[in-house]
Amino acid sequence: MHAIQQKLLTLAKNENLASLTLRKIGEKINEPGSPQKIKHHVDKLIEKGLLITSGDGKVLKLASSGLDDKSNLVSLPIVGSANCGEAMAFADQKVEGYLKVSLKILPEKYRQKIKDLFVLRAIGQSMNRARINGNNIEDGDYVIFEKDQFSPKNGEYVVSVIDGLANIKKITIDKENSRVVLESESSMEFPPIYIHADDFSNYLVCGRVVDVMKKPDELANIINASASDISKNLDPLTEKERNYYLNL
Repeated sequence: MHAIQQKLLTLAKNENLASLTLRKIGEKINEPGSPQKIKHHVDKLIEKGLLITSGDGKVLKLASSGLDDKSNLVSLPIVGSANCGEAMAFADQKVEGYLKVSLKILPEKYRQKIKDLFVLRAIGQSMNRARINGNNIEDGDYVIFEKDQFSPKNGEYVVSVIDGLANIKKITIDKENSRVVLESESSMEFPPIYIHADDFSNYLVCGRVVDVMKKPDELANIINASASDISKNLDPLTEKERNYYLNL
């Protein structure tokens, strides 16, 4: 996150930004003389869902996680990215934005535990054959997880941190050999991660995967729309021709 955006969030914790001009906000965060620069970064924070506005567009306050009783939408904090292959992406606790979902989309047993739910963006394809509530995990998907200190069970999908880096894996506890095995479930070949009991101090299971919000397949939508247009323009078509165009 840009340093100016971080300063703005810190200021918003203590002051009502709606009562301040852009120039005054700049002065308070030691960035005087460029109201447009302040506006740019305020807009970016609004886009990320970190600041919320009133109907007239004025910035009111910091966004927060939880349920909006009026809309019945839940705001879940996005805390970064997780590589589904080797642990490559930093798993810090800085909120990058909020994922809004209807309360009823969440598995029922987690609807009373909203404050314990967080989101990571998946990177990579090494969990594209996993099955969480019928969904796999692909690059760009949003993975909802319950942040908790718990003893994972064999076969659970977990978010784990190794040397400060996050990954999503299926866990196997191999007591006989005093180790934990983190496995990929993928159409490609990814080697497991083996962690011996002596190295547990560098390993942390920080949550279990609850659900996956699939990234919309924009390309597929465009192709389907184009195929539909083609079939309309060429009507009448035989059944064989129609199936051909719809499957382009």
